[in-house]
Amino acid sequence: MKLPWRPLRTLLPALALALSAAALTAPEAAAAPSPGSRPATDSRASAATVSSGWNDYSCKPSAAHPRPVVLVHGTMGNSVDNWLVLAPYLKNRGYCVFSLDYGKLPGVPLFHGLGPVAKSAEELSAYVDKVRTATGADKVDLVGHSQGGAMPRYYLNFLGGKDKVNSLTGIAPNNHGTTLSGLVTLMDKIPGARNALGGLTPGLTDQAIGSDYLKRLNSVPDTVPGVRYTVIATKYDEVVTPYTSGYLSGPGVRNVLLQELCSLDFSEHIAIGTVDRVVAHEVLNALDPAHATPTTCASAVTG
Repeated sequence: MKLPWRPLRTLLPALALALSAAALTAPEAAAAPSPGSRPATDSRASAATVSSGWNDYSCKPSAAHPRPVVLVHGTMGNSVDNWLVLAPYLKNRGYCVFSLDYGKLPGVPLFHGLGPVAKSAEELSAYVDKVRTATGADKVDLVGHSQGGAMPRYYLNFLGGKDKVNSLTGIAPNNHGTTLSGLVTLMDKIPGARNALGGLTPGLTDQAIGSDYLKRLNSVPDTVPGVRYTVIATKYDEVVTPYTSGYLSGPGVRNVLLQELCSLDFSEHIAIGTVDRVVAHEVLNALDPAHATPTTCASAVTG
């Protein structure tokens, strides 16, 4: 059987990380970094965070942008690298912007979102409360990439988040499970493979189509009353497959296909959530629909 290279290339690093995590028994060498920072040895990323001004707990929302924005990274992402474009983009437009690290595995630095997704939703819940306390805001707006665009639904549906969140914008979210371009089907043909991988990195197998986590997540309607939902997907997604599995149904939902905004945009799963300024402009529209402006290919330069 000829395996598709691109999704295999996506999965192999995760498998390597999972095996490394299982092999490492010592505690993490350094204390966990504060939100939005990385270890002092990575001065480039730390400097980017400081200069951008996000994760500033003294920031007070303005009348124009009354809710802080909480950015939720994807699987194998972190609170800095996932947001080097979008966080400054929003901050420069007057938003108080925050990002968290969640789903850490012992001994695995920088690559997060690998722990049980339901547990990660509990971490998000605690972080939203922290941001609300610091800013004095009653509610926040959530923007997430990949797992970070779908995991908040567990928080909204089962952990009381619906009373603390105004909107959820998911960028290539995995809402209804992924086949990972067929690799999940292949994995299920190997006896015990799913359980073995799940024991090492449950954040991966929780997102595979048919998982117990997804059955629980989707045992209720996609949406909760009072929260606005936006999904931004790309037809070139090789991780969330089919890409339409990210779409939601229900009141207050807007599903957007990136290529209908800009047919020349070939962003796949990683690029759509990390570097795409067309997406950044559409996120801006989702945060403030009353002042939305058309998103086009030109938004990459002028948006």
